[in-house]
Amino acid sequence: MFKKIALSALMATILTATPTEAKVNIGKSDISLQSNLMTPEALWAMGRIGGVAASPDGSKIAYTVSYYSVKENASHTVIYVMNADGTDNRQLTTSADSESEPAWINTPQGTVLAFITNGQIWTMNADGSNRKQLTKGDDVEGFKFSPDGKQVIIVKSLPFHEIIQKNPDDLPKATGRKITDLMYRHWDHYVESIQHPFLASVSEDGTIDTANAKDILAGEPYECPGEPFGGMEQINWSPDSKSIAYTCRKKIGRDYAVSTDTDIFLYDVASGTTRNLCKPADYKAPEIDYTKTLGTQSVNTSANADLNLGYDVNPQFSPDGTFVAWQSMERDGYESDRNRLCIYTLADGNKKYVTEAFDSNVDDYCWTADSRNLYFIGVWHGCENMYRTDLNGNVEQITNDWADFGSLQMLGDKKGSLIATRHSFSAPDDIYLVTPPKAVKKKGENTLSLSAKLATVAQLTKENEHILSKLSLGKTEQRWVKTTDGKEELVWIILPSNFDPNKKYPTLLFCEGGPQSPVSQFWSYRWNFQIMAANGYVIVAPNRRGLPGFGSEWNEKVSGDWTGQCMDDYLSAIGDACTLPYVDKDRLGCVGASFGGFSVYYLASHHNKRFKAFISHDGAFNLESMYTDTEEAWFSNWEYDDAYWNKDATARAKKTYENSPHRFVDKWDTPILCIHGEKDYRINANQGFGAFNAARMRGIPAELLIFPDENHWVLKPQNGILWQRTFFEWLKKWL
Repeated sequence: MFKKIALSALMATILTATPTEAKVNIGKSDISLQSNLMTPEALWAMGRIGGVAASPDGSKIAYTVSYYSVKENASHTVIYVMNADGTDNRQLTTSADSESEPAWINTPQGTVLAFITNGQIWTMNADGSNRKQLTKGDDVEGFKFSPDGKQVIIVKSLPFHEIIQKNPDDLPKATGRKITDLMYRHWDHYVESIQHPFLASVSEDGTIDTANAKDILAGEPYECPGEPFGGMEQINWSPDSKSIAYTCRKKIGRDYAVSTDTDIFLYDVASGTTRNLCKPADYKAPEIDYTKTLGTQSVNTSANADLNLGYDVNPQFSPDGTFVAWQSMERDGYESDRNRLCIYTLADGNKKYVTEAFDSNVDDYCWTADSRNLYFIGVWHGCENMYRTDLNGNVEQITNDWADFGSLQMLGDKKGSLIATRHSFSAPDDIYLVTPPKAVKKKGENTLSLSAKLATVAQLTKENEHILSKLSLGKTEQRWVKTTDGKEELVWIILPSNFDPNKKYPTLLFCEGGPQSPVSQFWSYRWNFQIMAANGYVIVAPNRRGLPGFGSEWNEKVSGDWTGQCMDDYLSAIGDACTLPYVDKDRLGCVGASFGGFSVYYLASHHNKRFKAFISHDGAFNLESMYTDTEEAWFSNWEYDDAYWNKDATARAKKTYENSPHRFVDKWDTPILCIHGEKDYRINANQGFGAFNAARMRGIPAELLIFPDENHWVLKPQNGILWQRTFFEWLKKWL
């Protein structure tokens, strides 16, 4: 059933690092395909571009690529460097150890490239020569040098026993965990350590004094960067190297579990003092009911000042040191609130929001060299494009691609160019040079429009051209579909590879997760539309109610209404697709993960025999169980309104629990594949077990693919291949 690929060169080579230790050095694969169709093996042979860093003078760009070996079930990360125009691209690191986190730093000896390998900071010249180890001791998990090069922030983990108690010293082999509060595990691990940023001095020869490094959060039981995905973007230096702005949620246990209130703090290097830029020094959060949504409680409704009650993350100083910018959500407890761009004036503490004309999320941003404008990336109508705003909030769009941009930063050249990554349904990340148009002068009004002239976008890397050029990829089309309430819904249609308009094809309805993640032009190594197209399927991917990029009203419609309009939007999308001449309405499948998996479980009892097969990955099945199973209680509180035991629950809460998929299993009538990771602590594996067991008890054809060592995602190469094979075997059997 699956087209195989043949390797014309070994995908992985075992290098002997020491006489007694072998390590895997995995490099770019030279593959030859037996057909022009995407396969799981081809997907896992692709290099994945990671961190990107421009040199201070804008002349060079360093970046990482991770390569995977299915045979070794492992990955290897290397560093490349190229000129800013994409020429002279070469691999700098060739050791058997992964080398990552490249960052350019100025030293008395000149500009060098710093990076992490084996938990330590090293440097090398731009040509890869003169490798030098700067740290020794505890593993370094992130770093950022001060602009003057005299100090460095080092992130490392510390033991944490505020929630999970330390076992007695005389029981060193005990595996039990005594837990005293909430947030005892996060995403895929038990919380027995937390990250802290340390301030260390850099000697004249470049070595770093880690022994005397100062813990910026000394004595505080809080994490920085924040769990589970925060990195060095959450910590930044001031241009004069005298201050550090960092992100922190200064809560633990139950308070942490129900709140998204993360603030920006300013640390003074000389005095060691810290102040909160988001709230006054005397702020005290009001008492709350931990079993109800914070949306209607006084913490959100009684504030008479701008207190930055939601997520505030990723601070960046303006180049002139006048301002600190950060991404800011307004409401506590709402993790999918609109992400605005906040500008804080250090001289007087004034705050303003400069992206109010853009009714969607700011997903990344950077300052211009003159400190008077900012570029940002945000989703609108299913694409992550680039925008520019001035300090008065005049916003203009500067790219207009069917693509998703990311990793935005200024190049540092005289043209004011930017570099960014870019991917789409048809290609994974590559690095692009973006030359913005001249700023359009406004008269003070907030304006959202395409610039008179769009930015020039030039591709610098072609990491996977040796694979993509051999493949027949499915083409993407866009449709606007009328919904049951008379609105317009954007639906992406991806056509099968080698498409023949005279044929009819089996068709898949793709249900997005989140529930408030956009169906933008993403590239996934699991939920990959091109591999679905290669297997002969039409893909219908609707931007249903609850997704960003269509205004706040559309985005917020899903909260408290998981089984209402958003489900109608799914059915409107597949109903419209069935009018297309190449869609076989008798061979429809429905697939999705996370909230998309919940959608599959719900639609399995409400599809009126539309679908012939279902696949749910890490989906919520029993919402009563989900309320207390998930580690981030703020999510369930906001989405459901109430704990299921509250006798005074809102009508929305009652509707949510009454419409939980597990209550409608008696109406299931269609084969279903359930997939789950046992280390998924966001949506626990008991949800997948319950759905599969219920289906089999009813006598419905069902399979369960369980991964004991995977979380909400599938990250290991051989597990990824197994996922793809199982996915398409199931669809072939029933469609």
